[in-house]
Amino acid sequence: MLGAVTLGSGVRGQALDRGVPLRILPLGASITWGQGSSDGNGYRGVLRTRLTAAGIPADMVGSRQHGTMRDNDVEGWPGFRIEQVHEVGEVAASAFLPNVVLVHAGTNDAVQNMNVSSAGDRMKALLNSVYVSSPNTVIILGTLVVNRNSRVNELGLEISRQFVSLAKELSAEGRRLVVVDMQSDLGPTWDDMDDDTHPNDAGYQKMAGIWHAGLLQASDQGWLQVPDPAAGNDKPEDRQEPKSNSAAMSSAAFHGDRMLLSAVVWLLLAR
Repeated sequence: MLGAVTLGSGVRGQALDRGVPLRILPLGASITWGQGSSDGNGYRGVLRTRLTAAGIPADMVGSRQHGTMRDNDVEGWPGFRIEQVHEVGEVAASAFLPNVVLVHAGTNDAVQNMNVSSAGDRMKALLNSVYVSSPNTVIILGTLVVNRNSRVNELGLEISRQFVSLAKELSAEGRRLVVVDMQSDLGPTWDDMDDDTHPNDAGYQKMAGIWHAGLLQASDQGWLQVPDPAAGNDKPEDRQEPKSNSAAMSSAAFHGDRMLLSAVVWLLLAR
């Protein structure tokens, strides 16, 4: 684990339990897209199934569609680096006005060894643009998942350290931000990878659990707000999921995630 503010286990998830509707923008590159998963859903299918099984209205939004899940909207762009994700993310946040944005970007910066030392600065620009475009949003920022190429993994860890420092800085500015550690003991391991870079189904299931823990933590702080009206959004209650490997997740798993928070989530309190 990277050094950061670590949470205790006294978490409740009250607002999430009360059913605040979630309009979630999954934002990133090929891992967000779901590359390497058997159904193309990546972490999104498992996460949405957990939420809806617990009675939480959840609508995935984005300008693209991928995967077998019916609510398969996503803002995932394979091959994109942080500054490219910034460009599409700013537009998507303005169009869909999400109240939650899940950000996982920087893997391609590491793979390409592209300006790694300034990755945090580029991520700062990305996050600030999302907050401007959708002021009521909560951002959950993931550190980079493990990479089986040792050199790329070391660069990924360096980028992740910059993300942790950035999150502390933005927290001091009053931003609603949760950082989750994708290389914690609960994140994907080498055995959970489809190739050097992309998780397999088991790895994506672990990612979903970590994102979920981040949502619970944001909920405990009272940060989740009913999303603003946005043209073109589907109503999540109108969408019914086909049966898939995502359906194995239950409400028991939803409540069990609270026990994982101290291991995977860093809360950076906005005061």
